[in-house]
Amino acid sequence: KRAQAAYEEAQEAGKELNLLDAVKLGLTLNYSVFLYEIARQKSKACALAKETYANAVEELKNNDKENPQDSTLILQLLRDNFTFWTSAENQQEQNDQEQNDQEGEEGAEE
Repeated sequence: KRAQAAYEEAQEAGKELNLLDAVKLGLTLNYSVFLYEIARQKSKACALAKETYANAVEELKNNDKENPQDSTLILQLLRDNFTFWTSAENQQEQNDQEQNDQEGEEGAEE
């Protein structure tokens, strides 16, 4: 709980930073991994990664003067995590459905 409180406090403090700031993006990346892997708040982790990625990409489109490489790399990691997490959840749902279907068929045979 202390780790989550610290991340939330850091997220709040990071609101003052530019959307493309590498520190802010790195914090969000780390926090989303914490939420997904440690706190098991998978939907919150996915939503945070997706929202941060979308907002930062929009900022990149509107920011003609610079394209910070560090920020771009962190954005790729956010996108990759979100894609992996959502595909893993979809795979788990499919596996659960297949298991339920098999159990239903076995019950019907008895």
